[in-house]
Amino acid sequence: MTAHDHHNEAAEAAEAAVSVVGPDDGEVLVLGTTTMRVLEDGRTTGHRLGIAESVLAPHTPGPPQHRHARHDEGFYVVSGSVRFTVGADEYDATAGTLVMVPPGAPHSFANVTDAPAVMLSTFTPDLYVRYFRDLRDLFAAGEATPRANAEVMSRYATEPAS
Repeated sequence: MTAHDHHNEAAEAAEAAVSVVGPDDGEVLVLGTTTMRVLEDGRTTGHRLGIAESVLAPHTPGPPQHRHARHDEGFYVVSGSVRFTVGADEYDATAGTLVMVPPGAPHSFANVTDAPAVMLSTFTPDLYVRYFRDLRDLFAAGEATPRANAEVMSRYATEPAS
């Protein structure tokens, strides 16, 4: 490797901007009783990864059980407790628990407790972040019906599991 090659690598590394999202930063999406803060929408990661923080109010029912065809979804419970439903099985995930959902696996989640719950979610690749923006628009328009939600999910290789 020549000195010229090393110079090009250093220049490319300098051009790749590091993303720092502070505690008061990020794109906030209000989704009914859930508030989501998009921390990485895929712009920094070449669309390989999206990350969001969600605060689920007490007694938040969550989405209908569904499957993703084209992305892995990870859920890390930061605080509180979140009930995950996978097919007929239920898991109460407390703070410090990671739930990884591969493509094709039916899943849903809800906060069935009297306290808020906070989750960090990953989307690999980032495609599904756009679903939450569309869902926010449905809620804002008062049109967040199960049928409308299923139609929006279908734009992102996702379908109801039933």
